[in-house]
Amino acid sequence: LALVLKYQGKYDEAEKLNRRALEGREKVLGPKHPDTLTSVSRLGSVLKSQGKYEEAEAMHQRALEGREKVLGPKHPRTLTSVSHLGSVLWNQERFVESEGLEVRVMKTRKKVLGNEHPDTLTAMANLA
Repeated sequence: LALVLKYQGKYDEAEKLNRRALEGREKVLGPKHPDTLTSVSRLGSVLKSQGKYEEAEAMHQRALEGREKVLGPKHPRTLTSVSHLGSVLWNQERFVESEGLEVRVMKTRKKVLGNEHPDTLTAMANLA
């Protein structure tokens, strides 16, 4: 439901639901569980949509660090976290840092998925 609210532009409602989901998953699953980290990432995305870039950055950084430890640096969800963090940095006009993260995503996806995979092409488009 929170995703639907986000796509409808109802960011405050989406934020509240995402915070509740995150709180519940932290209690039940723990802070490092992949599903909890997904909730962290989703909250970061809503915060970015609201222009709350510093808090969004913190959420995406947390999701990235957790996913690197739990899933590994080449896992698709980890790479998505790298890209999300890069996007938030771009919105903060931290272009060099953002580009470095997006290059990392592109290079890793090329190695793991190949040059023609849709995720690789998306990573390339993010750098265009």
